[in-house]
Parts: sequence; structure tokens; C-alpha cells
Amino acid sequence: MGSLRPPLSLSPRIDCDLPASAMVMAAGLGKRMRPLTATRPKPLIEVAGRSLLDRALDRVSAAGIGHVVVNAHYFADQIEAAVKARATNGTGPARISLSDERALLLETGGGITKALPLLQGPAFYTINADNMWIDGPVDTLRLLASRWDADQMDALLLLVPLARAHGYEGRGDFHMDGLGRLAPRAGMKLAPFVYSGLQIISRRLFEGEPIEPFTMWRAWHKALAGGRMYGLSHPGLWFHVGTPASIGETETLLQLA
Repeated sequence: MGSLRPPLSLSPRIDCDLPASAMVMAAGLGKRMRPLTATRPKPLIEVAGRSLLDRALDRVSAAGIGHVVVNAHYFADQIEAAVKARATNGTGPARISLSDERALLLETGGGITKALPLLQGPAFYTINADNMWIDGPVDTLRLLASRWDADQMDALLLLVPLARAHGYEGRGDFHMDGLGRLAPRAGMKLAPFVYSGLQIISRRLFEGEPIEPFTMWRAWHKALAGGRMYGLSHPGLWFHVGTPASIGETETLLQLA
């Protein structure tokens, strides 16, 4: 996929080329969501009557992305059954693949590396299943694609201003300059932007890596070192569904949105 738009164009094209694949990260243990995750994986917990996994897959399908990979480890049989149901009930995306991590939980970076043979194209979306968003003026996945520039970027992260990060309890993740270039938070200081759990990232950051547990930061450090890591501030709403209490809080905010 070639250069599409400058990093901070104020008039994004929503008819731009989209990455061919998305990966929904659904393998985690969901420890902070206990006791709800004692009998089911976190992505199958429902918010306002719909599971987190279905909400993520709905977004992918609505944007017109034809292929999605879902990884599974904890209660993998339940995730696999949910993926098969989506594949047969006609709700999209057109093709859904399962990346099986039953043998070993690989974390985000290792999970993507294992799934790399399933993912299409030089860059793809990754979506954390425990984060939800409401679009701003245009579809968020298309907005992100409209800002993607393969000549300049190896990673383009959707960011949320710390003050609008509902359900988030940390100190922020990144600083962003006027061109969209990112720098990570240092030490115990605050950073003004939170990673939303949604990004477009280049497959070359994972090529040659061993299939072993490692976080996304191994790939991000490569992009940062080359000055090829950018961000985009989300113009809509965003929710981190990380604890049982956050479910009710998110449902209340959804009613008000």
C-alpha cells in the first residue's frame, strides 16, 4: 500500500484504500475482569447487550474490511465458536481466520507474529477487543486509513486525549508533536495521549521475530527508532472496558452519547 495522505491532513478521504486485513486481539486472560472471566473470555463479555468481540467485528465489517484474524488462548473453544458463528451467520466480515494460541499465550507482539502468515498486505489494523469507540464525523477505521502514509510510517496509532479516556486509570502513553510524530511517556510523568487499542502497523516490524511472548513495544521501539511512529487524535468517544465496574459506567455513557 503506497502513500495515501500527509499525516495531519484536515480533509481526510474516506474513500481511500484500506488495509486488506485486521487482527482483533482476543487471547488475553482478563484478570482484572474477574469474576466475570471465571467462565468465559473477556472478549465475550457483553456491554449493552453485545459482546466486545462482536462490537469489534461489527466495526471491521462496517468499514468494508474483508478479512479479519482473531487470536485465541483463554477459553479458546468459546472464542473459536464465536468466530465460526460470525463466519456462518452472514454478518461479516467476509472472511474470518482464527490464530490458535492454545499452547502458549504470546502477548500482543508475539500473537501478531504468529498470525503474520494469515494477515494480508504490507500493513494491517490491530484492534484490542477490550476497547470500544464511537465514530466522530467519519468512520474511524477509514479515517485512520486516510492518514496512513507508507512512505513515512511504520505505525499509526489512534490516540485519545487523556482527559477523554473513559475507564482508563493510567498516566497516559504518548506525546505527539504538530506533525503527528510520537514520543513515549517518560518515567512517572503524565502524557497527554492514551493509546486507544487501534492502529495500522507495518508487517515488517514483525518479520524475522521469533514466535514467543513479547509486547507491542518491541515493534513500536523499531518504529520510534526510525522516526516512523505517528498518531492521530480520535475525534469521537472511547471507552476502556477493563473491570466489572467499567461495564456499567460504559453503558451509562453510551445511553448519553
